Amino acid sequence: MTDIKPEDSLIEYPSDFPIKIMGASHPEFAQTIVELVLQHAPDFDATTLECRPSKAGNYLSVTCTIRATSREQLDNLYRALTAHDMVKVVL
Repeated sequence: MTDIKPEDSLIEYPSDFPIKIMGASHPEFAQTIVELVLQHAPDFDATTLECRPSKAGNYLSVTCTIRATSREQLDNLYRALTAHDMVKVVL
């Protein structure tokens, strides 16, 4: 992976950064996502979590807005989320 210099980044840190995570509808999906996010963004306020079920109710989309402090933090969080077996898509 190539290092991006801070002056070349499109994101200015610290910054509020929304992350949308989608997976199959499961009773523990939202809580699992919160736990993963808190490992990388300990100041994340779980009460701000936004959940939206799909039209048929088969999938759940959760949006977590974290206070991103670095590209490294975001990269590590994206890796953790995409590696989890309950997660289908991360945007």
